Amino acid sequence: QVDLVESGGGLVQAGDSLTLSCTTSGRTLSRVHMGWFRQAPGKEREFVSSSNRIGGNVYSTTYADSVKGRFAISRNNAKNTLYLEMNSLQLEATAMYYCAASSSPLGQASHEVDYWGQGTQVTVSS
Repeated sequence: QVDLVESGGGLVQAGDSLTLSCTTSGRTLSRVHMGWFRQAPGKEREFVSSSNRIGGNVYSTTYADSVKGRFAISRNNAKNTLYLEMNSLQLEATAMYYCAASSSPLGQASHEVDYWGQGTQVTVSS
């Protein structure tokens, strides 16, 4: 069992930056494949980014094309916390952001996720 708690969402203006956090408990973060998904109103949940463990403390990161170059995923294993740094936020980034964990490497399909957080809302205004 892995418990995930997101924080850091809020209301920002277009062009601003925001960093989301996901604190884990139940399993050591360093050994878990992690990622972020988001879901906008009326839309399906979509992949944002993943951090998959390759071995030791080496991780492979992947990003959705829509956020590549502007978002950055990172971990602080000592704090059992996953981060998503979001820069140059656009209106289309408005969504509920979910932290995800899996015992297998995460792809871009939400059905591959074993554990979900409760979500944190990000709203980008013009």
